[in-house]
Amino acid sequence: MSAASQTVTDSRIVRLGYHGSTSVASDVIRLAGRDEAETTLSEYDIAEPFEAVRSGRQDVMIAKFAVREPDLATTRTLTEDARAVVVAAGHPLAAHDSVSVEDVAAYDCFDRPGDFPPYIWDEVVPPRTPAGRPLNRRHRVAVVPEMMRLVATGAGVHLTVLSLADVAPAGVRVVPVYDLPPAPVTLAWPRERELPAHVRDFIAAAEKEAGR
Repeated sequence: MSAASQTVTDSRIVRLGYHGSTSVASDVIRLAGRDEAETTLSEYDIAEPFEAVRSGRQDVMIAKFAVREPDLATTRTLTEDARAVVVAAGHPLAAHDSVSVEDVAAYDCFDRPGDFPPYIWDEVVPPRTPAGRPLNRRHRVAVVPEMMRLVATGAGVHLTVLSLADVAPAGVRVVPVYDLPPAPVTLAWPRERELPAHVRDFIAAAEKEAGR
């Protein structure tokens, strides 16, 4: 391939932001009818989840739960990520195939990292269970590996999404939570930015396929 052809090909790559597991990103790429070679995945900082897409380092990002940022546009729900809790392998909840969020309330959970929007964190780790039991959002960490290490010690548990099982190390277990609604998955990008045509096409194709 000539240098000119390579430049043209590279210019059509979608820079896609994600967090945690890449499996949901792969699902979205398939919805868009693209090959993964046509995208560049980069993980955004969970403490500042929208910084990379706002700054232009990412064209579009995968968002989970309801995003209500005035400067960001989002797609319809493209897919969903079931809910789960990360626990130490020897934790009492680890012996179950699935658990209730009411069971999770008996253990210390995690508070929002950095500048993560409080309204989204209230969906990730609700202040209270449906029955009204408070969730003790005690621990604060900045990155997933740090959270996993703390969970592995038995110091706390983390309410999250099931796809995080893909990146769970030995010493922890990711157990489905059956009575929390799954996280809707969308794409988000700056509302006022004029996206390149190939990025607009990617977004439109994913939405169209999700609507079938």
